[in-house]
Amino acid sequence: MTATSDPGHTPAAITEAVVDHLRTTDPWDRALRLAMNAVTTSGVDASALSRERVVGTPTVMSERLDDWKVTAQKKSGRCWLFSSLNLLRASARADLGVKDFEFSQNHAMFWDKFERANFFLQDVVATAGESLDSRLVQFMLAEVLGDGGQWDMAVSVYLKHGVVPKEAMPETEPSSDTHRMNTQLQVLLRRSALEVRDLVNGGATQEDVRVATDQVLAEVWRILVICLGEPPATFDWEWRDDEGVFHREGTLTPLEFLDRHVDLDLTQYVCLVDDPRPAHPKGRALTVEHLGNVVGGQPIRYVNAPMDTIKRLAADALTSGEPVWFGADVSKQADRTTGLLVGELHDYSGLFGVDLATTKEQRVISGESAMNHAMLFTGVDLVDGTPRRWRVENSWGEEPGDKGFFTMDDAWFSEYVFEVVVRVDALPEDLRPALTEEPLALPAWDPMGTLA
Repeated sequence: MTATSDPGHTPAAITEAVVDHLRTTDPWDRALRLAMNAVTTSGVDASALSRERVVGTPTVMSERLDDWKVTAQKKSGRCWLFSSLNLLRASARADLGVKDFEFSQNHAMFWDKFERANFFLQDVVATAGESLDSRLVQFMLAEVLGDGGQWDMAVSVYLKHGVVPKEAMPETEPSSDTHRMNTQLQVLLRRSALEVRDLVNGGATQEDVRVATDQVLAEVWRILVICLGEPPATFDWEWRDDEGVFHREGTLTPLEFLDRHVDLDLTQYVCLVDDPRPAHPKGRALTVEHLGNVVGGQPIRYVNAPMDTIKRLAADALTSGEPVWFGADVSKQADRTTGLLVGELHDYSGLFGVDLATTKEQRVISGESAMNHAMLFTGVDLVDGTPRRWRVENSWGEEPGDKGFFTMDDAWFSEYVFEVVVRVDALPEDLRPALTEEPLALPAWDPMGTLA
């Protein structure tokens, strides 16, 4: 096998002469040797970390909402559920009079997993006519039932299944470390996908297929209950607020709890994205095929918006007193220990003596960057109305950053933030048509479909 499929191209092998040339080029290159000493001793990030950026990034904000403790997703990919529930709890905290109230993230994950299993099986039925080795089918099988998700998927779970206090469905070992639970669910669903495809392609009736998928769902339910516990249909709710006053509401369903204690209309939010590719114009509605978790739930809809608009709407929400959910690529220019998300925080080009600069568009189209983590803005530092820094509530516990809160500079926002959720009524007129127009459908494997 050759390294090229172009018959007019002769592949170039690495010869001894090439290697000899590299060995004898600048043998006493002092910068190379100093960099080698630093990196082999301390690692790449520590060696490339800019002290100037660390020292020169204050963490004080002109607008700050948080006076509560952060949460911890532990060894799970539930950031999108933690951050969305953290937004909901800002409302619930005020209603309940409890500063450190926390929703059950385990409850939300149970229903996401169960609903997503059904979503996957229905997709398997719908695509049974596709070749097994097609890109779509292989993508679906590879991505089945991971932990990540998107804003609209979280809304679908809450609107259908409600929410409960953490004490009504506390964490378990598998909810805090989801790997082994996920792998067993994936074994079940991948094998079942092959069996369901054979049924459909063999001419089975719709009823026979439904019986088969229902049996798979019963097995998924069993695994989830064993790992996470059974979600309560009802629970008794009583609490003591921060003033010491006792309250008792009696028996509630999860939907009743959502309705009583979360004063947010979740249908009136929209996800703005910064898709830098020219083929996807600003102002257009976007969606991603085969992305979702609840059949018949909230459709995935993004509005591709200019970055200055995204920042302005996020800052406006914060100054009005509401935290802001967002998704970003936290694998770039980030330091977990200091809790800094800062442009050019690491000088990799300087460390290696190689130009490693890229644009946001280049990173997206080459697969170098995509949203991979969801968090919550809880503050912003404004100078004459212009944001300089942003305060971020993470879900990695209290150890990193400022007791779990991170500081983002505005340059990092521009480069690595991909989506921000705002109220529909805050949208400027030029973006409103995207709320109702037919969205541009991106393929399932598009970077905008990456789950936070």
